[in-house]
Amino acid sequence: MTTQFARPAGGSDRPRRLSAAEATRDSINMGPTVVVPPKHLMAPSDASEIATALEAARNQLDAPAPPGTPPTPPETTVTDKYAFAFDIDGVLIRGGRPIPEAVEAMKMLNGQNEHGIKVPYIFLTNGGGKSEAERCVQLSKQMEMEISPGQFICGHTPMREMAEKYGTVLVVGGEGEKCRHVAEGYGFRDVVTPGDIIKDNQDTTPFRKLTADEYKNSRARNFAEVKIEAIFVFADSRDWASDQQIILDLLMSKGGYLGTRSENFDEGPPVYFSHNDVVWSAGHDLTRIGMGALRVSLEAMFKAVTGKDLKTTAFGKPQIGTFQFATRLLQQWRKESHGIDAPPETVYFVGDTPESDIRGTNEYNEHADNSWYSILVQTGVYQKGTKPRFEPKATVDTVLDAVKHGIEREYKKQLRASMVQTGILTECFDL
Repeated sequence: MTTQFARPAGGSDRPRRLSAAEATRDSINMGPTVVVPPKHLMAPSDASEIATALEAARNQLDAPAPPGTPPTPPETTVTDKYAFAFDIDGVLIRGGRPIPEAVEAMKMLNGQNEHGIKVPYIFLTNGGGKSEAERCVQLSKQMEMEISPGQFICGHTPMREMAEKYGTVLVVGGEGEKCRHVAEGYGFRDVVTPGDIIKDNQDTTPFRKLTADEYKNSRARNFAEVKIEAIFVFADSRDWASDQQIILDLLMSKGGYLGTRSENFDEGPPVYFSHNDVVWSAGHDLTRIGMGALRVSLEAMFKAVTGKDLKTTAFGKPQIGTFQFATRLLQQWRKESHGIDAPPETVYFVGDTPESDIRGTNEYNEHADNSWYSILVQTGVYQKGTKPRFEPKATVDTVLDAVKHGIEREYKKQLRASMVQTGILTECFDL
């Protein structure tokens, strides 16, 4: 089961406008919402139309309206031909602060460009441990612009579609109880954390003791009687040693019961990671290790202890599920905004990590019904002057250059198509 928003009274799907200074997870979850910097609360900004339309489209994906005559698409200044998708860390934000060119890039997409058009955009981030609503509030404050939760696809967003498959699940990573709240918001019925397990038996992790707050917030259970059906790593672990110990205990267990051991080590629950980035760009001058490194470490330890290979599953980029979800969202947006039941013809994905952003975009483009065009920026993981393992369609300095490149490319495509239509050119070829 997934969380479904209540529709506003009167049948309108128009999202509420909520101040970024006052927005909370609970207030956003009350229904479709656009988070607005206080300075734009009384008068919508240039970003309002895109944020509102994508929030409405996302709401339709989560809770489809009853069958009936589809409404007439409203008049809009937003193009339906193409869209942008952005990674966040290393592209828009670095060290918790906006990259200066990112602010200008968003203004350009929201209509401040020589062609006077607006271009739809969404955010695809492998960063986890927070709900889409919380990421929305954070980015709205950082960029000082209107943004809706519907524009966000996190690494663990596609995991919501697995909520009905499993009963009791272990959720790992993140700060405090945030990952538990995210999982419960996705509809997972019984969510366990490492803190719950340590609270039940403090000898589980000899070198980690729960703080007073952790002990208070962890839930009392008798895990001798609890069958854990799956393990989800929603965000980066804050304590690799204890989290890996607990995961290994479950992987070697008999049917997901802690304190038991399988004879062949093949009866434990499956393990899912929200992404597979080995490194990521933070505030430090050098890249930092991420969840992909934890995955590699866990697989190596399982092999060392059991002599067997461990098969795990990762979501996020470059896995196909994230791009499929993004395509469904953009198709729903285009259907509602323009009456066309197909995704935009081209999606420009802007990222800083060749191994996830560029690889995922290129691989998905090979069999997607529309075109996904990869652009690599040099403000994050990728370092200028090195040869990326996975080649992008274009490499630029900053996200502003990426936006300029995409808009100019589309303008040239439309110009050539117009010239073919009027007979000035005899053939329209791709750029």
